[in-house]
Amino acid sequence: MNIERLRPVHASAYRALMLEAYARDPDAFTASVDERGPLPLSWWEARVCEDPRARELVVGGFEGERLVGVAGLSFESRPKLRHKATLFGMYVHANARKRGLGRRLVHATLDSARDRSGIKVVQLTVTEGNRPAQALYEDCGFVAFGIEPLAVASGAGYAGKVHMWIAVERASHASMAIASREDTQRG
Repeated sequence: MNIERLRPVHASAYRALMLEAYARDPDAFTASVDERGPLPLSWWEARVCEDPRARELVVGGFEGERLVGVAGLSFESRPKLRHKATLFGMYVHANARKRGLGRRLVHATLDSARDRSGIKVVQLTVTEGNRPAQALYEDCGFVAFGIEPLAVASGAGYAGKVHMWIAVERASHASMAIASREDTQRG
């Protein structure tokens, strides 16, 4: 599978994959199909803008030409927060799971954070009880630092969000260690 930064040409596929994600795993996301479905394609195109200083970027995993996984990174613009970025919208299509794509998408966002001048920390939230997702983030070096109770309201009630973070410098060491392990396993 190929990993690349999404561009406006990918907006339609990105929109379709995320609407599937919101419908399939509604408790995993703070957005919903009802909220994002009616948005014009231009909203999705803006999210995958090619500007190197864009406030957001999204990386995608492709199986051939088909987009099967995504993860986004949002950069803070306020002066006292510019050292932070937030990983958002991580999703891998059910047929593409269990093949390491999620890990590669997380590492691609961490690489993008490292490439952006001044970024020191990447944060994320994961729905409390979503052990597979939390374990993935922990394997990538993220550390939990708190739980926000009643963070998201859904049809099933309320869900808490586990807040996690990683220092970008530490992320580069974790990426190198994982790459080394994977090379050893292949060789």
